[in-house]
Amino acid sequence: MFASLVSCGKRLKWVITALLISLASAMLPANYLSGQSTDDVDASLEAMQQNVAPVKVDGNFLFIVHGISSYPAELRAETISTRIKRAARDPKNSSDSIKITENDGRSEIFSGNEFIMNIYDVDARMENIDRKTLVKIYSEKIQSSIKLYRYDRSRPVLIRRSIYAVGVALLLTLFLISVLWLIKRLEARLDSRIRSGADSLEKKSFTIIKSSHLVGAIRAFYKFLKICAYVIVIAAFLEYVLGLFPWTSNVAVSVLNLFIKPLKTLGNGFLAFLPSLAFLIVLFFITRYLLKVIRLLFTGIDQGAIHIKNFYPSWAMATFRIVRVFIIAFAVVVAYPYIPGSQSLAFKGVTVFMGVLFSLGSSSFIGNIIAGYSMIYRMAFKKGDLIQVDDQIGFVEEQKMLVTRLRSHKNEEIVLPNAVLQNSKIINFSAREKDSRLILHTTVGIGYETPWRQVDAMLMLAASRTEGLLKDPPPFVLKESLGDFAINYQINVFCGDVANIKAHYTKLHQNILDVFNENNVQIMTPAYVMDPETPKVVPKDQWDIPLSHDNEGNIR
Repeated sequence: MFASLVSCGKRLKWVITALLISLASAMLPANYLSGQSTDDVDASLEAMQQNVAPVKVDGNFLFIVHGISSYPAELRAETISTRIKRAARDPKNSSDSIKITENDGRSEIFSGNEFIMNIYDVDARMENIDRKTLVKIYSEKIQSSIKLYRYDRSRPVLIRRSIYAVGVALLLTLFLISVLWLIKRLEARLDSRIRSGADSLEKKSFTIIKSSHLVGAIRAFYKFLKICAYVIVIAAFLEYVLGLFPWTSNVAVSVLNLFIKPLKTLGNGFLAFLPSLAFLIVLFFITRYLLKVIRLLFTGIDQGAIHIKNFYPSWAMATFRIVRVFIIAFAVVVAYPYIPGSQSLAFKGVTVFMGVLFSLGSSSFIGNIIAGYSMIYRMAFKKGDLIQVDDQIGFVEEQKMLVTRLRSHKNEEIVLPNAVLQNSKIINFSAREKDSRLILHTTVGIGYETPWRQVDAMLMLAASRTEGLLKDPPPFVLKESLGDFAINYQINVFCGDVANIKAHYTKLHQNILDVFNENNVQIMTPAYVMDPETPKVVPKDQWDIPLSHDNEGNIR
C-alpha cells in the first residue's frame, strides 16, 4: 500500500510540474534575439502520448525527437530539419555560432539568430540522460550538419563529384560491354555442353525427361540470373552516383532501400518464422508416420493377416481413407495458426472464397464420394464380380470413390458414377456362385398338342448336352404359364462358372434347337397365329448345309 501511494505521489508531482511549465511558457514573451516564435512543441509531452521520428538533413540521420498527438513527432522532425537547412543556407550564420539559452523547463538552441529547436526535460528523460548533456549532443549534431550541408554544396566538391560520376558512368559502360561480349562467348560454349548433357539424360530416362524442356529451363534460369546481376550492378551505380550530390542523396537511399528492404523483410520474416517452421516440420513427420502405422494396420486387415470381429476385409482400405482424411484435417487445423499470413484478413478472405466455390461446385462430387463409401460398406459387390446395373452388364474392374469401372463381355469399359449405382437396382451374378450356385434359365413356348412330359425330357436332354453346366444339383423344368396359344416352359440349370455365362447360354440355346428339331417339335415363341401346313422345324439332313460359293470357289 505504501509503495502504491509513493508511486501515485510521483505521478502527481510530474503532472503538476508539466502544468506549471506549460503555464510559464505561455506567459513568457517572445525571445528578443530572433524576434520569432520559439514554441515548436507543447511542453505537455508528459501526457505520455508519444511518438518518435528521426531528424534528417540530406538523408543523413541526426537524432530522434518525440511528439504528442497534437504535435506529432514527424511534423516536429520536419520543422527542425527545415530550420537547420535555412540556417545552413544563410551565409551570415557561422557554423560555429550555435547558441543555447535556458528557460524554465526547456533549453533553446539557436544557430546565429535562427531558432532551431526546444529541448525539454521530458526529452532528456526519454533518452535516460540529463537535459544539459542532451542539449550538448544535439547542438554538436546540428553544428556538424550545417558544416556538412555547406561542404556538400561548395563548388570544388560539386565539380570533383561530377568528374567522379562521369568516370564511374564510363567505367560502367565499358564493364557492361565487356561482360556482354564475354557472356556471348560463354553462352555458345555452354549451350553445346548443356544440350549434349540434356540429350544424354533424355536417353537415360527413356525420354521421360525431354532434352528440349530441360535446355529451356536451364536457359530461363540462366537468363534470370543474368537479369538479376544487371539490376544489382545498375542499382549500385545509381546509388553511388546519386549519393554524390546532396540534392539526390535521399533518392540514393531510396534506390538502395528498394532492393535491400524487401530482402531484409524476407530475412526478418524467415527468422521470425523459424520456431513455427520447426513446429510444422515436427507435426508433418508425426502425421506422416502415424498414417504409415495406420496404413500397415488396415493393409494387414485387407490382406487377411489381421482379423477383427464383424469387420470385413473389403472395408479396410475405404476405412483407412476416411481415417486418413480426419487425421490430415486435424493436422491442418493444428498447423493453421503457424502458417505465415494465416492471421491476415487477405488469407482468411481467400480461404473463405475457395470454400464457397468448393461448396457450390462440388455437390455432385461429394455425392459420388458418399455413394462410393456407401456401396463399399453395403458390400453389394467386389472386384471381379459380374454385375448388372439397369441394362449394363460387366465385371467389376475398379471401385473408386467417385466411379466404378466395369468390363463388359465385349471388352468394353463401362464407367458408372457411384451416385447412379446407389439409386439403381444391382444384380450380382457372382455373389452366390460358390455356395448356392447360379441358375441359368431360358423359356420356350410349345403348343398344347405336344405332351409336357416329352417337352420336359427334351429340355433336360438339351441341358445335359451343354458342357460347363452342373449335373448335380440336376436341372429342372418349370411350367411358367398356360398361354393363349402355347405353354411356356422354363429350363433351369445350375452353373458354377459365372465368368462364361454368355457362352453357356449360347450352347444351351443351340442344344435346345437341336433337340427340338430332332424330335420334330415346333417352338412357338415368340408369337403364334395359326398352325402352318408343315411344322417349322429343320430336318437333320439340312443341319450342315454348306455355304454357297462363287465360280472361283470363294464363299459369298
